[in-house]
Amino acid sequence: MKYFKLPDLGEGLPEAEIVEWKINEGDQVKTDQILATVETAKAIIEIPSPQDGVIAHLFGQAGDTIHTGEPLLEFAGEEDDSGTVVGELKRETSSNADDDFFIGAAPSTRAHSQKMTPAVRSLANRLNVDTENLQGSGHNGQLTSDDIERLARTDRAHGKAAPLRGVRKQMARNMALAHAEVVPVTLHEDVDINDWNPGEDITMRLIHAVAAGCKAEPALNTWFDGQQLARRVLSQINLGVAVDTEQGLFVPVLRDIGNRSIEDIREGLNRLRQDVTDRTIPPSELQGGTITLSNFGTIAGRYASPIVVPPTVAILGAGVIRDQVMPVAGKVAIRRVMPLSLTFDHRAATGGEAARFMRAVITDLAKESIS
Repeated sequence: MKYFKLPDLGEGLPEAEIVEWKINEGDQVKTDQILATVETAKAIIEIPSPQDGVIAHLFGQAGDTIHTGEPLLEFAGEEDDSGTVVGELKRETSSNADDDFFIGAAPSTRAHSQKMTPAVRSLANRLNVDTENLQGSGHNGQLTSDDIERLARTDRAHGKAAPLRGVRKQMARNMALAHAEVVPVTLHEDVDINDWNPGEDITMRLIHAVAAGCKAEPALNTWFDGQQLARRVLSQINLGVAVDTEQGLFVPVLRDIGNRSIEDIREGLNRLRQDVTDRTIPPSELQGGTITLSNFGTIAGRYASPIVVPPTVAILGAGVIRDQVMPVAGKVAIRRVMPLSLTFDHRAATGGEAARFMRAVITDLAKESIS
């Protein structure tokens, strides 16, 4: 028999979830015929057949996770082989709701292993308990019969929990990683934008301000290695822009924002957002960010504590623009105000560096125009 193993889907993605099999056991397939569609943390991808042959066995069902290098299917009448893909891995589009910028960033993954005795495994099967992400209370995290029975009672009382899949699962893992590694501090401030010219592009103003902040205080445009306690201050500003979708959080990266025109950046952002919506964005476009922007105010919220995801050290959040009574030249006035929230990793940046970055951002946003 010849095993066709899940190939490397690019950019170090370690696993994929089976969305749909396009063939069945016993089918005769041709080279480059689509065998299955799988979902990674980045996109939905079609897997083509590497050869002509007969399908002897399918490893996994829709919803199952397969790791890179694990058998995906088996061809009949062949010697064992590692199997590689012949042909292009094509990306499938899907329709989503309108995207909005939101808090956070996304992905990382590790294989999850479990410990349980055969008796406990048998009990889990009999009670129809999903143990994939269940944490054991026994010695060294071993699952016990009490763990299984407790979850079974919860399932009966409230229904089964829906496991996170695809992008949401990777986002959850990444948030846990950030929580475990980062020492976050958040600064909050308001900026008076009442003098903006009519029709100013809010997102472009924020992007321009982030570039101004990084130029004034490069310490926040940095990658930090928490294991080696080393930081790399970067000259090029690659801005991750958090985009919220029904499938989860994506953070496409706008490259070199400090040396591009606003028109070019707007065109690039529109293209990235469309690629996110269509689920055709290459994994490379979601990597390499040096600082992040979250314009969650397009939805709701005044202030936040945005999440810094390693190796970056800072994320700027913008809340809902509102009218606010303020003193102006000794008189009371109603002004348009944008609330800002800057979270930074205090291992890599000082409070003074963060404050200087925020001051430069505020100064840039307070201008009438950036043209």
